Amino acid sequence: MAQKPSIPKGTRDFGSAEMARRNYIFDTIKKVFREFGFAQIETPAMENLSTLLGKYGDEGDKLLFRILNSGDAFSGIDYQKYKLPEGDDMYNSKALSVAVCEKGLRYDLTVPFARFVVQHQNDLAFPFKRFQIQPVWRADRPQKGRYREFYQCDADVIGSKSQLCELELVQIVDKVFAALGLRVAMKINNRKVLSGLAQICGFPEKVVDITVAIDKIDKIGLDAVKTEMLEGGLSEAAVAVIEPVLLLSGSPREKIASMRALMGGSSPSGVVSEEGLKGLDELEELFGMIEMAGVGCQVDIDLSLARGLNYYTGAIFEVKALDYQMGSICGGGRYDNLTGIFGLPGMSGVGISFGADRIYDVLLGLDKFPAGLEAPAAVLLANMGEETLPYCISLACDLRSRGVAVELYPDAAKLKKQFDYADRKGIAFISINGTDEASSARVQIKNLASGEQRSFERSDLDSMVEFLS
Repeated sequence: MAQKPSIPKGTRDFGSAEMARRNYIFDTIKKVFREFGFAQIETPAMENLSTLLGKYGDEGDKLLFRILNSGDAFSGIDYQKYKLPEGDDMYNSKALSVAVCEKGLRYDLTVPFARFVVQHQNDLAFPFKRFQIQPVWRADRPQKGRYREFYQCDADVIGSKSQLCELELVQIVDKVFAALGLRVAMKINNRKVLSGLAQICGFPEKVVDITVAIDKIDKIGLDAVKTEMLEGGLSEAAVAVIEPVLLLSGSPREKIASMRALMGGSSPSGVVSEEGLKGLDELEELFGMIEMAGVGCQVDIDLSLARGLNYYTGAIFEVKALDYQMGSICGGGRYDNLTGIFGLPGMSGVGISFGADRIYDVLLGLDKFPAGLEAPAAVLLANMGEETLPYCISLACDLRSRGVAVELYPDAAKLKKQFDYADRKGIAFISINGTDEASSARVQIKNLASGEQRSFERSDLDSMVEFLS
């Protein structure tokens, strides 16, 4: 009995309808990236394992897909080198896997981008603006909304500390989601402000614990966040400093003014945080530019936003859909030493990543995909037999030369079958031309949705294209 075909868990097939919708998202994002001067690059699906290991922490290393060396990977391995003292049959599997796997599938687009910049630094013009839309792989436990293979859509500017770069990313978010017809809210914070908050509450060494806790406020609520901070070793007095910050309301300018007073020494601790004040200066500058640029989407300061804490060093972005329940659909931030891991320190950059899979779910849930995306052709030319085939082939060629997607049915089948075929594929028009049309140089085209049927002179391609558009 033949084995039932299947694919690995955590991966997906995409049919023609799904691909049409996904390409609509990718094409929209690409168009906006290019409008801002970003150039597309691609990196290999596999990288040297030495490039990937140690860049994502211990948990990230466990999620790397490793590629077994070609040939007999285990030939010549001295297993004695990898034995552990615990027992004769115990081996250091981590070290052994490195010996037999020199390559791995990329975990994200960021580390390969850093490697690319360092490797090609003499060929690039800095600041370097690149975008990348490619799949990544993670050996995670598959579950709803979490896959082992998925796409990332990244745009980064590297080699400049100017906040004009941050502004452009905000504008890109605004334009992409406006083009997709989605209302979104963009939240912005600054890593320096988070560090300053830890300083003024008297626990600068607890910055990670504090921000991990406050980042959960939307999920677990303020009281649970306060409990978590206390359990993490903060004092009641420290939590009392942090709580009013999480409750701040008003415009971005009002929030900045309130925080500036706290960072300047008005908190109960009396501590002045120069780093926090610097972060507020950056937020003030960025929101001033956002106002000047006339950004249309909702943009606000969220002082509890702490994504990528150990990675980002300046601005932090997160975007959510307003009309559909979904987590973050876009995010990013400023980093100061991306390329330092490969020996090129001090190369500041800022980037943003669009979550294509989540954007797809939001568009589908809100029925925001344009009609007709799934149709591979605008019109189906019915096949009425060998006698009219030359006429139809010529007509198909002329319409394609005008940019119309045309499909000529391959067999002289019954018309009902050809109509059903057009309906199943979502083709909006059908053109039926028999010997009468061929002899009189006429073309019949029918709109399958409205039922409207028109007759055209064979030479009047302009009118045909207009009717089909």
